[in-house]
Order: sequence, then C-alpha cells, then structure tokens
Amino acid sequence: MNSTDVEKAQKQPPENHEQFELDTSASSSTEAVDLVKPAKNPEPKSLWQKCIASLSAGENSGMGRISEEKREPVTASTTLHMFLMWFSMSLATNNIVVGTMGTVVLGLSFKDAAISGIMGCLLGCVIIGYISTWGHKTGNRTLITARYCMGWYPSKVCCVLNIFTNLGYSMVNSVVGGQVLSVVSGGHLSVLVGIVIVAVTSWAMALFGMKIFALYERIAWLPQILVVCIMVGSAGPHFNFDDATSLSARELTASRLTFFSLCLAIGLSWAPLAADYYVYYPSNTKSWQTFTATVLGSLQGMGISVVMGVGLGSVISSSAYYAGKYGDSPGGVLMTAYDSLGGFGKFCAVINVLSLVANNTPGCYSMGINFQQLGGVFGKISRPFFTTLATVIYTACAMGGRNMLYEVFKSFLPLIGYWVIMYVVIMIEEDLVFRRTKGYDWTTWDCRAKLPIGLAATGSFFIGWAGAVVGMSQAFYTGPISEMSGGGDLGVWLGAAFTAVSFPPLRVLELHFIGR
Repeated sequence: MNSTDVEKAQKQPPENHEQFELDTSASSSTEAVDLVKPAKNPEPKSLWQKCIASLSAGENSGMGRISEEKREPVTASTTLHMFLMWFSMSLATNNIVVGTMGTVVLGLSFKDAAISGIMGCLLGCVIIGYISTWGHKTGNRTLITARYCMGWYPSKVCCVLNIFTNLGYSMVNSVVGGQVLSVVSGGHLSVLVGIVIVAVTSWAMALFGMKIFALYERIAWLPQILVVCIMVGSAGPHFNFDDATSLSARELTASRLTFFSLCLAIGLSWAPLAADYYVYYPSNTKSWQTFTATVLGSLQGMGISVVMGVGLGSVISSSAYYAGKYGDSPGGVLMTAYDSLGGFGKFCAVINVLSLVANNTPGCYSMGINFQQLGGVFGKISRPFFTTLATVIYTACAMGGRNMLYEVFKSFLPLIGYWVIMYVVIMIEEDLVFRRTKGYDWTTWDCRAKLPIGLAATGSFFIGWAGAVVGMSQAFYTGPISEMSGGGDLGVWLGAAFTAVSFPPLRVLELHFIGR
C-alpha cells in the first residue's frame, strides 16, 4: 500500500459512522465512554415527544457547545435582527414598573429619577453587550463560558443563582400582567387568573426553543412601541416635570444612588443570559457588530420604558385624584396612562401584557439550560421539563406575593446586581489579565481536568459578598457603610470593588500552586 492509499484509509470514516460520531466537546476527557455518543437523536415515540422534536428543531443540543456546522450564516439583516430582539425584550412593562419606583417609592423628582435611571440602564446595557460577544466566539452558553473563569463547581453556583434570578423576574412579570388584566376586566378576572395566563403564554413560547421566540421577538416590538406612543400622548400632559422633591440633600443623594442601582440591575439581570442568544451565529461574526446591536437595542428599550414609568409615577405621586382612583399598585399605576381612552385603553393595556411575555420568555428558556448545567441527573433531563418546572414554581410564588410587588422588587433587584457584578468582574479580569496571551480551548467546556479549580474565584466571590453586605440597603438589613452614606445602596459598588481587588492575587497563587 503506497502513501496515497494510507492517507485515503486514514480519512475513511469508520464503518459504523451512521450510528456514532465523536463527541468533540469531550475529546479530551479521560473517560473513554464519553468519547462516543449517538449521532442522531432517538426517534420520538409519544405524540408529546414528536411535538417537542418538531417545534424545537435545532434545540436538541441541550447545553452542549454548538459546533460551527450547526450555526447560521450572517446575512445583511443579522444586525437588525439582533437589535430588534433586544429592543423587544427590553421594551417591557416590568421596566416601566421599575421606573415608577423612582417617583412613587423613592420620592425623586421627574428630572432626578429620569437621569439616574437612564445612566443606570446605560451601564447595565454596556455589560450586556460585552457578555453577548462571547456567544458567537465560543459556541457555549453564558454560564458554560463561566467555567473558564469561575471553575467547574463555582460556575454551578452561578447557575443556581441565575435560576433564582429568573424565577424572581418571571414572578414579577406574572404579577404585573395579572394586575393589569384584572384592572382591564374591571375586576371580573382575578389577579390569580391573570398570573396564570401570563405564565402559561410565556411557557408555551419558551418550551419550543430559541428559534421560535427569537422569531417572535423580531416582531413583538412593533405593537409595544405603538402602545408606548399612545401612553405618552394620553398620560404625557399629566406628567409632573416641575414638582421638586421633599427629600433632604442627604436623602436625595441616597435615593438617586439607590434608583441608579435598581436600573443598573435591570441590565445586570440579562448578563448571565446574554451570550445564550448568539451561539447560533458563526464564530467569525464581528464582536463590535454584536456589541453595538445589543447595547443600542437594549438601551433604547430600557430607557424608553424606565422614563415612561418615571412619568407615570410622577402622576400618581402628585395627583390625589389618580392616586385615589387607581391606587399605587403597579397595575393601577399603568392604567393611569389610559384613563381617558375607555375601551381602547384597555386594549392597549393587553398589549402591555404581551410585552411581559416577550420579556419573560428568554428567562424561561435559559432556566431550562441552567438546570442542565448543574450536571448529574439534571444533565440527563430534557430542557422542556425544566422549563415547565420553573413555570410552575414562579407561578406559585407570584400567586403568594401578588400583594407585595413593590417590596419584592425593591429588595430583589439589588440582590441580582450583587452576584452578577462579581461574576462579570471575575470574567473581565480573567480574560484581560490571565488569558490575554494564553487564550481558550472552547472544546474542553465539559472536561473538568482542563478547567480552573475555581479556588481564586470562590475566594474573591466571598470577599465581594462581604463588600456587598456592608454596603447594602435593604428592608431586612442596612450595612454600616450604607448608613454612613445616608442609606443609599452601595452593595453593588462595594461588591465589585472588593472582587476586583481580591481576584488577581488569588488567581496568581492558584496558577502558581495548581497550574490551572
């Protein structure tokens, strides 16, 4: 046999290539049994399985890395699709609710709340844009990529925290939607039934995979922006632009900082998911393209929503008539925008509920993958099961907490920011300081022996939490540094600072003594 024949023989696929293929994502694993896996998914047997398989085509990869051949080519409209997806997801009613907190709960004037809110959203959206670029570069979901900086087991802690984050956000979305539907129906439809309607609709959209809801997000923005324009025309003349705050100088600074942190947390809540939505783009996609489309889309959606909420809150906080008619619940505050529109206003309010579905669905989808990333028995269960389980959990929580939404939001949003900002700081420092020349092998995402141990990340994470605790300002606890500053929430900033200072030296020690 000559050399040419030898080369042909080496390139020839094995005889059983129709049944098995190499799992390149685990090619470096020491367990030989992990080196092969079925090349094709088993044929669905039940009607339910067939429905899932047909509607979630391309989503059978679960949490695994998306290989290059499975990715979609970039077209002229790709950037527009990125922009519209984030614009739809961010132009959401729950962000309007956050905006109302600036004037209704924290007592800020329109000007103070609007400026603080937009600046917080801007910083949050920049972080989203940075994280989103990792999707097409790696082919891995966001918290799979976290394994390269956090380590195998610490990244699973982030998965658990992100599950709680999205359960909380989904709960809030369901309660707001339920309240709006109840007000629209004149009380004939209970808040509980409205919660179920929002939850089930979000579940149905998320169940069948990213491609289905990504298509929905490309068109969901149009009715949403039309309704926002109607809200501006209807409620805008009643916005109180001139009412000065009654807060003292110290209280004013604290409230500005707290509202800034609340709006920052809107963006931070998307950071652990941002790369998930770009894994089907080819690796040669321009990072600046992804970053720009993501930042502009999310910032415009969040900014419009938050400022709209600030305006509606100023109506309630300065008008005894509207406060007496609608109260200060989020659903009631939203209905002030349609006070003079009659039945058409109720129709617009229903469109607001659809925007909650657009905001809810991506989190429901990613929760399923986060459950799988915990490994063990969780990794063997299909994503639709976890999507369903998560929906049941947050629906039950929404029913129980439906009368305490502002209290839940005020305490819940900053807690998201605390852990996410620490994770983001660790990821940035690992990439810029320790991986600048070394690079990554993205195919070893599931090979524990080639990933960091995570001792440095764990240590700096705990140190960061210590900073967050001494700086937090919550209903259940106010840290000493927060008290010294007048009660403003400094948790996210001190958490980021403590993490940023502690991670580099700990990582140097980890690399010196462990080598990875």
